[in-house]
Amino acid sequence: MSLRIYNTLSRAIAEFSPLEAGHVRMYVCGMTVYDLCHVGHARSNVAFDVVQRWLKVSGYKVTHVRNITDIDDKIIRRAVENGESIRALTDRMIDAMHTDFDALGIARPSAEPRATEFVPQMLSMISSLEEKGLAYRTPQGDVNFAVRKFPGYGKLSGKSLDELHAGERVAVLDGKEDPLDFVLWKGAKASEPADVKWDSAFGAGRPGWHIECSAMACQMLGDSFDIHGGGADLQFPHHENEIAQSEGTTGQPFARFWMHNGFIHVDNEKMSKSLGNFFTIRDVLKAFDAETVRFFLVRSHYRTPLNYSDVHLHDARGGLKRLYTALQATTPANMPIDWTNAFAARFKAAMDEDFGTPEAVAVLFDLAGEVNRHQSSELAGLLKALGGILGLLQTDPKTYLQAGAGLDEAAIQAHIQARADAKAAKNFDEADRIRKHLSAQGIVLKDSAAGTTWEASQ
Repeated sequence: MSLRIYNTLSRAIAEFSPLEAGHVRMYVCGMTVYDLCHVGHARSNVAFDVVQRWLKVSGYKVTHVRNITDIDDKIIRRAVENGESIRALTDRMIDAMHTDFDALGIARPSAEPRATEFVPQMLSMISSLEEKGLAYRTPQGDVNFAVRKFPGYGKLSGKSLDELHAGERVAVLDGKEDPLDFVLWKGAKASEPADVKWDSAFGAGRPGWHIECSAMACQMLGDSFDIHGGGADLQFPHHENEIAQSEGTTGQPFARFWMHNGFIHVDNEKMSKSLGNFFTIRDVLKAFDAETVRFFLVRSHYRTPLNYSDVHLHDARGGLKRLYTALQATTPANMPIDWTNAFAARFKAAMDEDFGTPEAVAVLFDLAGEVNRHQSSELAGLLKALGGILGLLQTDPKTYLQAGAGLDEAAIQAHIQARADAKAAKNFDEADRIRKHLSAQGIVLKDSAAGTTWEASQ
């Protein structure tokens, strides 16, 4: 069975083959780096980490580009609030993002371009769009894309221009010919910092958000490439606008397959910073080890909505412990995967059907049962190898099972530091709560003049 992927553009699952034999070029919308990453960001990035892992297992070379938006209204506002430069803020948030993603086992992409490094390419695209009559200047110094002049606008979202127009709730801004038109270049404002202004043929200013991804994707992967990914919230308008401005510039199809991961919900609402119902990755890692968080994300299909709660994370940790218990009982053999094995074949069939991780995880549990029954080192080796494809089961089983019911060293140290901070602030109730929380998970703290150490309770 060959790989099949659900394509948002066609709204159907289709057989996948790359434009260039043996080589997949994939662009995934990355972070706007003004704050710490939350679990919703983890969901998207773990999903596409699994995608690139399976593509490589399937024999493809993968060029995976994940951009960084390091110029944006939110970034400017936060930097001004903090009294720091744009670069200082974005560098700090990028470092934090890498720390969080590394903890979750998310592989670094092949390239991680920053938007501010591609302003000349953005200006070139805007000039081309203006020459073709798809963009116009405003008296305020902006340059807008003329949506109604691009045939096919709305093909990704599946909506007509009239439907989109009827749903438009934002009043027509000064200089906008149509409420659906979007900004390509924002004219400089006197109130904005100097480090967010570039000189251009259109006057001083900065790029709009949508043009950033088009310029970076086309520059790094070509006018047409294989897969474009991101969260479902980006389908419209961000990805729709990317298609319009990219294809409007090149005259070529932009991305062949569009993949969108589902939302994480809290109390039936999408987790987002704008709603204030988000949990940062590092806050979650204070209570749960990173592999449990990854397992919680991987065991649901990337396109389905996922409900976040401590109950679900505790359940995920329990499931992961069952898999590690099988590996602890029987030493895994170190051997390549035999894809003719019935378990391996089921795993492959699941992953080949639009990266079906729920079915793949079910195979791991069935395989763990066989390992427990037969004490087979070969089957244990297969369990570990298949788990590794999902970024799981690579820790020493004894270490994992003894480390506070799944809390890893980093999570334990984060708790210890949080307790120390609480004690320093004379918040002794919070310090005691953290100690009891660790104790309940099998972690005993020992305070001394040299500091706090821990050991697993017997």
